[in-house]
Amino acid sequence: MMADPVRAQSVVLASGNAGKLRELGEVLAPLGVTLIPQSEFNVPEVEENGLSFVENAIIKARAAAEHSGLPAIADDSGLEVDFLNGAPGIYSARYSGAGDEANNTLLLKTLGDTPEAQRSARFQCVLVYMRHATDPTPLVCQASWEGFILFEARGTHGFGYDPLFYVPEHQCSSAELPRELKNRISHRAKASALLYEALRQR
Repeated sequence: MMADPVRAQSVVLASGNAGKLRELGEVLAPLGVTLIPQSEFNVPEVEENGLSFVENAIIKARAAAEHSGLPAIADDSGLEVDFLNGAPGIYSARYSGAGDEANNTLLLKTLGDTPEAQRSARFQCVLVYMRHATDPTPLVCQASWEGFILFEARGTHGFGYDPLFYVPEHQCSSAELPRELKNRISHRAKASALLYEALRQR
């Protein structure tokens, strides 16, 4: 019997984020997948010039696979605010051009006194798995996390827009959630579970 091509193999993660490496590594470990950060292969930063989360994730995964010679996983994620027609969207990380705190300040300023009912938003996460740099059928897994944008920051956990993202079912901001709970219910957690199942079936 031929060995499962997904199992018992190394896969490069197109990110240097230690948190992402740990979280996704734990999810995929039962499949025998060992995640390696792209920094170990000196993968250069690529220009994320796609027009969607899917395009940007594929750009990053392709570059990591090409430079490492291994299968690659990449994610692209961000915040969509309905009142702002989906902004900041794919530009979430560089919304203000000056980091997380400035991004949050700009978002609050842009929304101003927009009523609570019109402040609906969601985090999006797209995870892409490519068997090689020219894989014509990459696995694409997408998940979202619904909530609202608060009028001021709350909480000290997490990063990015977490202090402004209100999670209705838990009546607190994402930055007020225990890390273990957030890692079970977030957009990235949901997308990771979908990727696990897709790889298991493949």
